[in-house]
Amino acid sequence: MDDYPLLNLFWTMLWFFLWIMWLFLLFKVIGDIFRSHDLSGWGKAGWLILTLLLPYLGVLIYVIVRGRSMGERDVKQAKDRDAAFKEYVRDAAGSSDGASSSKADELAKLADLKEKGVLSDEEFQQAKAKFLV
Repeated sequence: MDDYPLLNLFWTMLWFFLWIMWLFLLFKVIGDIFRSHDLSGWGKAGWLILTLLLPYLGVLIYVIVRGRSMGERDVKQAKDRDAAFKEYVRDAAGSSDGASSSKADELAKLADLKEKGVLSDEEFQQAKAKFLV
């Protein structure tokens, strides 16, 4: 190996990459242990002790035993975050009493009817004046 310094560099980079990936997996597993609602306190303590005392074997066993539910918790958390964000955007865009959003919906319907030719320009202006007052 002494004759190939580039190969040594490659192997060093490979081992460093694998070590970093293992650290990410270890932190992911420990985070999943704490956010798992189906484990009791003793169950969480047992998994934590296993992953900290026998890190490689403990992480491997955890991923084999609880990998599917770990993925399901990730998906549920992402959906919950998305729903909370959408709710926040709806609340921020509308007024606090909700009347403004219903007026905006009605005006959008009127504009749509005008574009389709159902309402004339004069009828649209009269209907719009009713909603804005």
